[in-house]
Amino acid sequence: MEVFFFWIILLATIAVCFNQEICFTEPNVEQMPTAVRADLYRGQQEFTFAMLDAIQKATPNENIFFSPYSTYHALLLAYFGAVGKTEEELVKVLRLSWAKNKKHVNLGYRLEKTLRFTRSKKMPIEFASADKIYFDKNINLTHCVVDNFKDELESLNFRDEPEKCRRDINAWIANITRNEIPEVLSADDVSSDTQMILANAAYFKGQWANKFDAKDTKPQIFYTTKSQTFVPMMHRRGTYNLAIDEQIGAYILQMPYLTSDDENKDSEISMMIVLPPFVENGLENVLEKLNAETLEMALKESMPREIDITLPKFEFEQNIELVPILNRMGINLIFSHNAELSGFSVESNLNFGDAKHVAKIKVDEEGSTAAAATVLFSFRSARPLEPTKFECNHPFLFLIFDHKSKAILFTGIYRDPQTQNLQ
Repeated sequence: MEVFFFWIILLATIAVCFNQEICFTEPNVEQMPTAVRADLYRGQQEFTFAMLDAIQKATPNENIFFSPYSTYHALLLAYFGAVGKTEEELVKVLRLSWAKNKKHVNLGYRLEKTLRFTRSKKMPIEFASADKIYFDKNINLTHCVVDNFKDELESLNFRDEPEKCRRDINAWIANITRNEIPEVLSADDVSSDTQMILANAAYFKGQWANKFDAKDTKPQIFYTTKSQTFVPMMHRRGTYNLAIDEQIGAYILQMPYLTSDDENKDSEISMMIVLPPFVENGLENVLEKLNAETLEMALKESMPREIDITLPKFEFEQNIELVPILNRMGINLIFSHNAELSGFSVESNLNFGDAKHVAKIKVDEEGSTAAAATVLFSFRSARPLEPTKFECNHPFLFLIFDHKSKAILFTGIYRDPQTQNLQ
């Protein structure tokens, strides 16, 4: 079974000023063109790799796990209220230059939200993602915010009841994450001066389309450049899509999740293991070449092969202070007093004080979101007589990829089992 939990939260303070209200309109959901969703999540892929690069450079020797889907959605909420140079920064970092106006972005956002909800009712996996905009009840919001974000909007009494507001927000996050993250906000995070909080909480739980057998799990060595550690390794032989990508310089394996009760139907969500060669700077070289375009090519080049997989069983949690990461990516103004967020309130100029992200992952025989792999390949034809061995025993990158929306839901790097909580 694999479970992912994560949240992102942005805290805001307020200064008084006046500005003209700016808004956008939204047609009926049935009239939404599908192209805007494709454009939006093509940009989300590019954002994912930029964020991965920033985190990797900030923590070059650590395990990494985060949800670019969650982060992207929270920043989209900030974009909808941004104007001027603040909006320009977000357009650039969120890769929204394809859109002529905010209406187009909102169409893609709404379409994804509607289709995600519809799909979730039909799939055996659990995937919930929800956005919230919490405002102090004394803030006069624009009609644009009130009209376009009814489901996301919630008014709280931060000024008089900050502790109750903190408990209410924690309870909402705990509900979305099935109580796996029960208390993300501490008493110091919310005060009577807090005016606005943007949040995204998400939960994913799924099982492999082809499970591992627990009796085959046994201790084996996981190699890093500095050490060797025994970890519980799972084993399975089966047919999986594999790309031998010379452009990226890695092997890319797709491990599907069970997304339909029809066994003959292709999986809509899979974990992609990007396995570099075990050489000095092997992972770093792959990360430099991995982007939305090279990922798309790898997916097209994948072929079904019979493979012996050796995959580590693991669990770890990561807390990320997002402000320096987002600064590195080019988002600065929303955290300064020069922030232009008058799309939220014509009477107030908001700026965000902090940004946090927590992600948790568990991988076992029932399902998984991360797997390291060492590759021992010797291909002489498209269909080798003996199964290919895919041994996950050194640092690797993994993505949880939604083939239908083309969104990257989760991303991580598994470097060192000694820094994570094994079960």
